[in-house]
Amino acid sequence: MSKPNSTFVTEFLFEGFSSFQWHHRLALFMVFLTLYLITLSGNVIIITIIRLDRHLHTPMYFFLSIFSISETCYTVTIIPRMLFGLLSPQQTISFQGCATQLFFYLTFGINNCFLLVVMGYDRYVAICNPLRYSVIMGKTACLYLATGSLGIGLGMAIVQVTSVFGLPFCDGFVIPHFFCDVRPLLKLSCTDTIANEIINFVVSVCVLILPMCLIFISYVLIISTILKIASSEGRKKTFATCASHLTVVIIHYGCTSIVYLKPKSQNFWGQDRLIYVTYTVITPLLNPVVYSLRNKEAKDALRRALGLKILSS
Repeated sequence: MSKPNSTFVTEFLFEGFSSFQWHHRLALFMVFLTLYLITLSGNVIIITIIRLDRHLHTPMYFFLSIFSISETCYTVTIIPRMLFGLLSPQQTISFQGCATQLFFYLTFGINNCFLLVVMGYDRYVAICNPLRYSVIMGKTACLYLATGSLGIGLGMAIVQVTSVFGLPFCDGFVIPHFFCDVRPLLKLSCTDTIANEIINFVVSVCVLILPMCLIFISYVLIISTILKIASSEGRKKTFATCASHLTVVIIHYGCTSIVYLKPKSQNFWGQDRLIYVTYTVITPLLNPVVYSLRNKEAKDALRRALGLKILSS
C-alpha cells in the first residue's frame, strides 16, 4: 500500500561519498579520474588501430571494437557524474535524468554481457570449426550478432526502467549510491515492490546466468578440442587466443554476479560500495589492458601505427 498524503518526488539526491572527509574525496577524485582517462584512452586506441590496420579486420577484432565502444558509452553514463559528486557531495538528479541514466547504464551493461558471449562463440568457431570459420563468421553474421546483443540490452533496459519508474516515490529521495540503479531505487518506493523485485531477479538471471552457461559450454568444447592437439606448443598457442577473453569474462561476471545475484541487504550502500566501484571504474579498465594491449597482434598494430619497428616476441 502506498503512503497517503505524501509529496511525490521530482528529483533525487545521491548519497555517494558524502560521508567521506574532503581530503579523502579529493584523493578518490584524482584516482578515479586517472583510471577513467586511461580507460577512455585505451578504448579509443583500440577502436582506432582496429579501424586503420587491415591485419585486424577480422571478426574477433570487430567484436572487440564494438565491445570497446559499448564500454566507453557505459563509463560515460556513470563516471563523469560520480566524479562531479566527489567534488560536490550534495548532488541532485531530476526524475527524468535518473530514468535516462538507468536506461543507458542497463543498455550498455547488458550489451557488454552478451557481447562477451558472442566473442566466446567466435573463439569456439575459430578453434573447433576452423575450416568453416570464414563462412560462419561472415560480415552479415557478425552484424547480426552485434546488433542482436544491443537489441537485447535495449529490450531488457526498457523492461527494467518501466518497472522501476512506474512506482511512486513519495518521501524518500536520497539514493544510497553514486548513480541510479534498480535496487536502491526500489528501496525508496512507498509501495509494495515484490513484483518489481521478481522482475529484477528474472532479468538478472537472464543477463548473467544464461550468458555464463553459454560461455561455459563454449569453453568446454574449446578445451576438449585443444587437448586433441598433438604438440604442447600448438596447444599453448591456441589457448593463448582465448586467455584474455576468459580473464575478462571471469572478472566481469564475477563482479556483476556479486552485485546483482546476492541476497538483498539492509545496509545496501555500506556493504556494496567497494564492489560497485570495482564494477564501474576498475572492470572497464580491463578491456584495453587485458584483452588488447597484452595481445601481440594489437601491440604490433599499435607499433605500425606509430611507425615503430616490430620487435619479435
